[in-house]
Amino acid sequence: MQAVRNYYEVLGVPRNATPEEIKKAFRKLARTYHPDVNPDDKIAEEKFKDINEAYDVLSDEQKRTEYNRILIGTSNKRRPTKLKNQPSRNGNSDPNYRSEFDLWKFKDFSTSTTKQTRVVTSTRPTRRDVEARLTLPLEKAYQGGRQRIRLEDGRSLEIDMPAGMIDGQKIRLKGQGIEGGDLYLKITVARHPVFKLQGQDIYCQIPITPSEAILGGAIEIPTIDGLVKMTVPKGVKSGQRLRLANKGYPIPEGNRGDQLVEILIVTPSEPTPEELELYQKLKEIETFNPRRHLMTY
Repeated sequence: MQAVRNYYEVLGVPRNATPEEIKKAFRKLARTYHPDVNPDDKIAEEKFKDINEAYDVLSDEQKRTEYNRILIGTSNKRRPTKLKNQPSRNGNSDPNYRSEFDLWKFKDFSTSTTKQTRVVTSTRPTRRDVEARLTLPLEKAYQGGRQRIRLEDGRSLEIDMPAGMIDGQKIRLKGQGIEGGDLYLKITVARHPVFKLQGQDIYCQIPITPSEAILGGAIEIPTIDGLVKMTVPKGVKSGQRLRLANKGYPIPEGNRGDQLVEILIVTPSEPTPEELELYQKLKEIETFNPRRHLMTY
């Protein structure tokens, strides 16, 4: 029987390592020896294959249990002398019989890489779906399109993302899981400094000056599609919301939500002397008193 590779040594973890410790060690080594990081480096490429092979066994509870049995059996240096034609422990006296430690139903653990040492059985590896997280800026989630992503296990994939993705949405990548399973990408939309999603509508706050609030007029504001002109009505109040139709998020039926614009009236923090003079004149002639209704109490 040929020697069994010690996958614990490949990943640099003790035999009693927890699944979390094994996963952490694998991620660290995968980032170090990934082909994207080490182009045209055959040694790094072989090392990357080794750590993937080791992780495939040690990350699966069933595979790891069976592998540990084999590892213990091959590491036992002292074995009882077996007489010729002496029956084996399971009662089989056939000299060509191979014990359970000679066969591994999942993969070949021999240090040799030649095809002669591989044992072919009818048992297939377990197909398993996996989930990964992907954080996107709001603009990319809105636009969708082709995107190259790097997974936690070191793999790099190029995918076509739909437009109008939302927080918590899952994208299925067929066959990209474990042993032919599927990979599900769970989308997280990063917080935007200006916009906030409210269902299919996009909400934002837009500051305006006191004169713009009184006189009204067209101002330029940002949308997820770029800058647009918006008309501010005369006498608009702080906190009042205006609506830009069809400037929100895509709706499955093919339409779009709206952009909700909350008005904030902001006074200048450092007015110029000329501005102060004009404000003083305005104060002297203005008749509006916003506290008039309080005088009745």
